[in-house]
Amino acid sequence: MSIAVPAEWAPHRAMWLGFPSHAELWEADFAAAQAEVAALARALAGPGGERVRLMTGHPDGEAAARALLGEVSGVEIVSGRFGDIWLRDTGPIFAKASDGALAAQGFRFNGWGGKYDLAHDDEVAGQIAAAAGVALVRHDFVLEGGALDHDGAGTALTTAQCLTNPNRNRGWTPAAAEAALGQALGARKVLWLGDGLLGDHTDGHVDNLARFVAPGVVACPIAWGRGDPNAGAYDDAARRLSQMSDAAGRPLSLARIPSPGYVESEDGRPVPASHMNFLIANRAVIVPIYEEQPGEFAIQALEHLFPDRTVIGLPSKAILTGGGSFHCITQQEPA
Repeated sequence: MSIAVPAEWAPHRAMWLGFPSHAELWEADFAAAQAEVAALARALAGPGGERVRLMTGHPDGEAAARALLGEVSGVEIVSGRFGDIWLRDTGPIFAKASDGALAAQGFRFNGWGGKYDLAHDDEVAGQIAAAAGVALVRHDFVLEGGALDHDGAGTALTTAQCLTNPNRNRGWTPAAAEAALGQALGARKVLWLGDGLLGDHTDGHVDNLARFVAPGVVACPIAWGRGDPNAGAYDDAARRLSQMSDAAGRPLSLARIPSPGYVESEDGRPVPASHMNFLIANRAVIVPIYEEQPGEFAIQALEHLFPDRTVIGLPSKAILTGGGSFHCITQQEPA
């Protein structure tokens, strides 16, 4: 029986969302990150048309979530255990069999190549699968959900910087990776990009660089402003994508979305801010915003690509201090 990972624009029966629960990890940004995640939950449950399953990782986080969201219709607070909120990477990837049955595909998680080893992160996939009432199928290789993007018809998009990095699966060649993704996720064709964003501790997750937005259509950034540190990576991705076709043999169409430009941390280093970390909900697309003007241009571009959904821009500066944004902290459960 064949399986496939549904496209993110396919209907969801729930959207899982991690809530910042450990003050020692977020330090001065803790309350602001909680407020940004709460705003995302409200948008998902309201115009987004989602059943939000908000997962907390500590009793203090649960108390804060209930204070902020306990009476919001469509938001269910789920007490759980995790190291931090990056459910896209620690949670399962839901795949659907040809008979319509769902399975939660679980993978080994090693803290993005051994960088962040936090208690309970390797238990998240099992917790979400159990709460969803879906069988967990375990695979003995390291994989994070943010390393892949799917078109729902057997095409997977990734970066060589991450997927063949020896800090994940030593000795993995592109051929070995393709065989593993075919077996576990039903990928019939894997499209390889090069490097991801500068300063991205995930070693170049593709959900910061390029995303499927419709069958045969991929969005990727175009540099914004002077001194965008990722201009070369964006143009390299666009060049590669313009020469690719999907699993059905269809040449890809490319849409360029304005990047946030140069965004730096408090210590003056560039951080991996990306409008590509948008989240496709049932009735909306929610875009992380870091600066007003390029953010508004990104919203307008995505409105053109998603005419049947409301495009909403929300601040994500505090979440970004943890290393990611909206797509990184969520995982859709297909209908």
